[in-house]
Formats: sequence, structure tokens, C-alpha cells
Amino acid sequence: MTKPILVFCTVPDSGIAERISEALIQKKLAACVSWGEPIQSVYRWQGSVEKATEWNLTIKTVSEKYSEVEKTILSIHPYDVPEIISVPILNGLGPYLKWMNDEIRLES
Repeated sequence: MTKPILVFCTVPDSGIAERISEALIQKKLAACVSWGEPIQSVYRWQGSVEKATEWNLTIKTVSEKYSEVEKTILSIHPYDVPEIISVPILNGLGPYLKWMNDEIRLES
């Protein structure tokens, strides 16, 4: 049984967002990747408070593909330590979750 998850990843620009999204979809590692307008992030990095304009990717996938999703993101992402976090999808519309599984097509 597959376990649907959302993976969140912030990126520095829409070009990186598009490259990561297309790579994940082409490799069948995600059913859908969404992003919208830029967000503002405030965080501490190496002892300093930093501010950045970023784009937040929401990646719909399954836990069985997480390591491959992470590896693909890391191969494209320019940050030393990018935000890549996942949360389980506990409930969802049945037909949507089925569509996700069908698009990702786990190998047996």
C-alpha cells in the first residue's frame, strides 16, 4: 500500500522551480508539483538573520519515492542546505489519491 505525502521545498527563483518540477514529473516521481507567487522567508543562517524571496514548491508524491525525490531536488537546487521536508497525507479525495498513484506508477 502506498503512502501519499506532500514534500515542501523552497527555491530561489521560478526557473529553479520549473526545472525541479519538470524533472520530478518526467521521472514519474511526483503526480503534481505546484507553486505560485513568491514568498518572503526570514531565517537564521551561520549566525546571521537572513531574508530571502523564495518560491515554495508543493510536491504530491508517495513516501516510497521520497529518497528519489530528495536526490533529484539536490541535483538541481543551488542552496547548500535546501528546505526539503515531507508530511503525510492522512485523508484525501479517493479519486485524487488514486490518480496520484496511477501517475507515479510504483514498480513492483
